[in-house]
Amino acid sequence: MSRSRWNLLPPVPDKLLANNTSGFSPLMVQLLYNRGLTEPSQLEAFIAADRRMAGNPFLLPDMHRAVARIYQSLLSGENIAVYGDFDVDGITATALLVRGLTALGGKVTPYIPHRLTEGYGLRTAALENLYHQGISLVITVDCGITALSQVKRARRLGLDIIITDHHIPLPEIPPAVAIVDPKLPDSAYPFSELAGVGVAFKLLQALFQGVGKEQQLDELLDLVALGTVADMMPLRGENRYLVKQGLELINSAPRLGVRELVTQAGLDIGSLDSERISWVIAPRLNAAGRLEHAMTSYKLLMADSLPEAQGLAVWLEQKNAERQKLTTSALAKAREQILAAGISPLLMAGDKDYPAGIVGLVAGRLCEEFYRPAVVVKIGEKVSSGSCRSIPEFNITLALNQCSRLLSQFGGHAQAAGFTLPTKNLNRLEQRLSQLAAMQLEGVDLRPCLDIDAEVGLTDIGGDTFQTTQQLAPFGYGNPVPTFLSRGVEVIDCRTMGISGEHLKLKLRQGGVVWDGVGFRLGSYLAEVASSLDIVYNLEIDRWGGEERLRLNILDFALAS
Repeated sequence: MSRSRWNLLPPVPDKLLANNTSGFSPLMVQLLYNRGLTEPSQLEAFIAADRRMAGNPFLLPDMHRAVARIYQSLLSGENIAVYGDFDVDGITATALLVRGLTALGGKVTPYIPHRLTEGYGLRTAALENLYHQGISLVITVDCGITALSQVKRARRLGLDIIITDHHIPLPEIPPAVAIVDPKLPDSAYPFSELAGVGVAFKLLQALFQGVGKEQQLDELLDLVALGTVADMMPLRGENRYLVKQGLELINSAPRLGVRELVTQAGLDIGSLDSERISWVIAPRLNAAGRLEHAMTSYKLLMADSLPEAQGLAVWLEQKNAERQKLTTSALAKAREQILAAGISPLLMAGDKDYPAGIVGLVAGRLCEEFYRPAVVVKIGEKVSSGSCRSIPEFNITLALNQCSRLLSQFGGHAQAAGFTLPTKNLNRLEQRLSQLAAMQLEGVDLRPCLDIDAEVGLTDIGGDTFQTTQQLAPFGYGNPVPTFLSRGVEVIDCRTMGISGEHLKLKLRQGGVVWDGVGFRLGSYLAEVASSLDIVYNLEIDRWGGEERLRLNILDFALAS
């Protein structure tokens, strides 16, 4: 039995193939169709990923109001605060908006709350402090859409709030001067999946258009790419354009802080892609906020001297190593809790010693391993905080909404959320979430779904197939690396590899063609390898010993059907 549910995506309609005038191969048309492109005119635009994908910023809700209020503050010399979040999306959005508003002559103060002492989102105490510092306008980035009481308090103080966010609003929205969020019900914006930094960029775009300086914003696209990829926003539509342009900037002319961070991570400028941002760069930028204060990462992105950038990058590298150790330890403990309680539709682990900054990482690992929604809680004496990660079949934020009476605060996306609550409510929350999961997941095959782009033979994927499919990059959430299925492949050789034999190394043959393959983290399934297999895989480049060779990255396999 395969470890995943294999979902072979439906074939491209004959009409689209017949109307393909772009010269794309049938396989490329299939890959583009699988990514939601159903009209011939869309195919070339997707590959080009140019400004045609960018929407008019004034189609976003309240954009005219936001621009008018910010122009007023710039002309009158008001003190402005940019209030961000402590993850990479929030940090990059804060840096971007501070850079942009400062370039327009603004007097701007950045504010990012402390994850451990303040928590996520707008905080009344922080707003009061900003007001007493002489701030008269606060612009949020990547937060604020659910901050009803906080914005009401700010209004009573005489503090104006402009919210820019990309999270889902509640039925009642805060009484801010303007709310710029593509997920508002009345939004006319053609693309709703911008990251927080993407929404902040559209605000700057509207402001800079008004003074004829829009081209200056190109130098900020690296920040947009970092935040969008790190926040796992779908790399389709406008995000594809923003990330592609931003990656080109990072690889050709990186800002000082990014260059030093890349150096510390042992990577090379010029070879950075969305995968390396997700797995190498983003964790380091996140490490500051997880263990201490995210302002260190903000300062790195804003650094304009080499010694400062080097010092901050070294510090972040050390914090990331510390974060890895803490995560490994907490994961082992949480896993023991889960197994002792028995695997249920929803997994929940809690402990007073779990570091609050890494509970989301632990929840993510549990969710990935067991394919269940997972909740990990830092238990406090009076107040506890939790982080949730979920699977596509269970919307964790909707579930938390049904438990809102038990919670002090909550928010997030369908598959990632967080909350705080009185510790006395923790048992009732676990019971209620478990009930909801049991009802909604009853009868569901709880194995991850593996979408397959096309069924091909090993003889069909040689030549320029790999180079051609690279036109679809940048890859990431919403635009995955193309995945193929080949049936009845002969296994010439198979063995384990790695220090503890955790990976599989295979030599495969079909139709007179021989390929090398590697199955990462599949070493424990060596006994299930037969002489003939159906395999699901990606194409990838194996760089070893100064040479580059194509190989198959085996994602799953089963006995030949």
